[in-house]
Amino acid sequence: INMKKRDEIKVIVFDSNGVLFLARGGTYSKAVRGHHSIGIHEYMANKLKVDLDQWFDAIDTAYVKSIEGKIKRDKVVEIISKNLKVSQRKFVSIMKKAYNIHFKKNKELYKIIKKLKKQNYMIGILSDQWHLSKEAILSKRNMKPFEIQVVSCDVGLRKPDIEIYKLLMKRIKKKDKDMKNKEVLFIDNQEWNLKPARKLRMKTILFKDNKQFVKDLKKLGVSV
Repeated sequence: INMKKRDEIKVIVFDSNGVLFLARGGTYSKAVRGHHSIGIHEYMANKLKVDLDQWFDAIDTAYVKSIEGKIKRDKVVEIISKNLKVSQRKFVSIMKKAYNIHFKKNKELYKIIKKLKKQNYMIGILSDQWHLSKEAILSKRNMKPFEIQVVSCDVGLRKPDIEIYKLLMKRIKKKDKDMKNKEVLFIDNQEWNLKPARKLRMKTILFKDNKQFVKDLKKLGVSV
C-alpha cells in the first residue's frame, strides 16, 4: 500500500497571465508596467491615436487602483475614457479586443488541470487583474475549473503582498479546515510572487512552459 506522505500536495493554485493565459507571439514581457504584455499597450495607443507615454499617463493611477480593488469598475472606465477623450463604450470594447488579440488560453495546461481534478486535487487561481482584464480573460467558462478564486480587483489586495496569500489560505481552509500550508502548491511565472508563498511554507513552481511544469510537478510527487 502506498502510504500518503504527511506533506503531500492536496491543493494546486495557478497564476493567470503568463501561466493560464499566454501572450501571443513571443514571451511574456517583464519590462512592462503592471502585468501586461507590451503588445496590449501599443495596440491601445495605436487604436486611440495617442503615443505610448500619453496612454500610460491616461491609465496610470486608475489602472493601479483597479488592480488593487481600490476603485469600482465603472469609475475606472469613466476616468480613463475621459482622460483619453473617448466614449466609455468604445474604450471598453477596444480594451477587451486587445486582450483577446494578445492573450491566448493555455489549452494544454487546462487539459492538465482537468486530469488533476480527476485525481481529486483542489484547484485554485490567484491572480492580479484589473476590472477590464478580468472581464476579458477570466470569463465564467475560463474560471469554471477553479474551486478557489482569489482575484486582486475583487479582494482589494495584490501580489506580492503576503496578505493576499493569507486570504488564499483562509479560503482553502473554508473548504477543508484541516488543510496545511505545506499541502498547497502555488505556480507563478514571476519569482517575486513565489517568495511570499514560500514564507508561508507553501510549495512553489516557477512556470516557464507546460513541459517544464509537468517535470517539476513530478519532482513534487504529482503525476499527470
